[in-house]
Amino acid sequence: MNIMILGIGNIIFGDEGIGPHLANLIDEKYEFISDEHTVKVVDGGTLAQRLIPIITEYDKVILIDCVNVDEGNIGDVYCFDFDKVPDYITWQGSAHEVEMLQTLQMIEMMGDLPPVKIVGVIPYVIGEDSTFSMTDKVVASSLVMEKTIIEHIKSLDIGVRIKKDLVITDVSGNTFLKGFQR
Repeated sequence: MNIMILGIGNIIFGDEGIGPHLANLIDEKYEFISDEHTVKVVDGGTLAQRLIPIITEYDKVILIDCVNVDEGNIGDVYCFDFDKVPDYITWQGSAHEVEMLQTLQMIEMMGDLPPVKIVGVIPYVIGEDSTFSMTDKVVASSLVMEKTIIEHIKSLDIGVRIKKDLVITDVSGNTFLKGFQR
């Protein structure tokens, strides 16, 4: 089975860059061990529909992104399957969220969407200003998101080894250098 961990978001809008930052952390921190399965970590940035041919190559996708939640608070973490999105999850946030939702819906309409697990956090939305810095709440929440993703990977009978002991702030300053690498 081919599994992709896909980070989505815009790193110049603070918390909305959690997807690429966390994807890069996982890529640098962990090694995935399996004779049967492969795990690829991809920083998808804001590519959305340009990711369609890549997403369809995988058997499972773990998507890291921001979510909006009715009655939620900044830093709250949610994990759910794309085919069972809870009613309290809304997609009326930034443009990249809407584009990613539309991208997944398009792939689903074509019948090519692999199972997608979404691990999302409520960001502080900064509007039109830009910053590379994430809020303390989302930085703290990244630990919960990371643990959730690693536990899910382990549940698929994939071994996980820490290559380098890192936290998200160790890699977030270099995310712009890595960008989309396939």
